[in-house]
Amino acid sequence: MREETWPEQVVTQAQVAQAFSAERSTSVPLISSWESNTTPKTPPVVRLEAYARFFATPRSIEEDEPQLLQIDQLTDIERTRYEELRAELTELRSAALGQPGTATRPTGASDSMWHFPVDQDILIVCAPLPDKYASRLGSFTDPSDADYIELYTYADPDALIELFGHLRMTNPQSLVTFTTSDNLVEDDYTKHLVLLGGVDWNTLTQDVLRHVKPPVRQITRVDTDDPGGFEVVDGSSGQSFRPVLRGNVLIEDVAHFYRGPNPYNNERTLTICNGTFGRGTYGMIRALTDARFRSRNDEYVRANLYEREGFSLLTKVRIIHGHTLTPDWTRPEMRLYQWSNTNG
Repeated sequence: MREETWPEQVVTQAQVAQAFSAERSTSVPLISSWESNTTPKTPPVVRLEAYARFFATPRSIEEDEPQLLQIDQLTDIERTRYEELRAELTELRSAALGQPGTATRPTGASDSMWHFPVDQDILIVCAPLPDKYASRLGSFTDPSDADYIELYTYADPDALIELFGHLRMTNPQSLVTFTTSDNLVEDDYTKHLVLLGGVDWNTLTQDVLRHVKPPVRQITRVDTDDPGGFEVVDGSSGQSFRPVLRGNVLIEDVAHFYRGPNPYNNERTLTICNGTFGRGTYGMIRALTDARFRSRNDEYVRANLYEREGFSLLTKVRIIHGHTLTPDWTRPEMRLYQWSNTNG
């Protein structure tokens, strides 16, 4: 953590010891004993809590003197990072001491569905915005125009911005990038893939679903009279779930979350987040990024669905006065269908 959290900034053992000493006397030899590769000492839990606070924010080293911020001084993003670091360090300590705990979770799971093993590339793939919609934005989508803005050529930009920031926060030592499905290069397919948008526009979503085949199929959206949706194709229920519109106003969308092995590289993951409409995709992303709901939704998935070989969840996404509400999966009425590949 000391050497890799902020690669552009050298953090010394003396700085860590000085910051920690604000609450509990700490020496450089003590810090060195915890970092030793030959005869390491195991830090007590209270020290791990201090490590999590210190490395949760670069503000710890931005002043002339290193400091250890109090929890109530952390921003929401910093607080999330602190909680993730504390949980991860506690797991590592339990494993080192041979104690029972949560260290038996799948590798890279940590305390977030969006946390991946260190130094493994993560790629978000969006659909390109179809020409009939891009043309409405005029010069902003014309690469030859001085006013061109590349992000305007992406579908689901709100979901992309929300997810990209969260992935960068939870995977600070990994390369997180994004592109559109018509701009992929050869090496892109073998990264951790997160696909935004459904089969109507995202051609990579179309392609991978031919390989992974979850028992959920997206119904192509024709128009507001036939808005599409999702249907279960497991051979038993034959259920279908469709968005709710009042005239042309979307009241409730349906969205799908899938996680399983990447069919192009079994040592990486594939995640699909797609709604019937863009608000469904955005709501699905928010289910696991919104600070108020992500922990409970994450815990629900781990307790009821997690399966390394693949699982799916269909959810309602409610829209009120144009605002997309984050679904709470602990409420049964929000979950439409769920499946896990227990035969994997």
